[in-house]
Amino acid sequence: YRGTRIVNWCPRDKTVLSDLEVKEEKARDGKLYYLRYPVIDAVGNRQIDAGGGDGSNLPHITVATTRPETMLGDTAVAVNPADKRYSGLIGKFVDLPLTGRKIPIIADEYVESDFGTG
Repeated sequence: YRGTRIVNWCPRDKTVLSDLEVKEEKARDGKLYYLRYPVIDAVGNRQIDAGGGDGSNLPHITVATTRPETMLGDTAVAVNPADKRYSGLIGKFVDLPLTGRKIPIIADEYVESDFGTG
């Protein structure tokens, strides 16, 4: 039978394996890395901390990730709009470390406020 689906592949034998031939192991918990992205305005000036409960004046936003090497491809930073810590940052920008690119802070309800940094 030929079809399009995900299969178990043996890189040594270069062949497909039956599901019965595969030993399943419980995945280990991954490590979270915390990266600080400086918050900037539309012109590119860094923001200065002046307080504010909605995060609108934070000088940086901390992003948690399991794969820090992917930060070079970031196109936006998503925050949950109901998360009061960051709701004031929606529509602002961050300076992507190592690249100097300006990327937007966007709202997405899919972001879990109680996991990582929210």
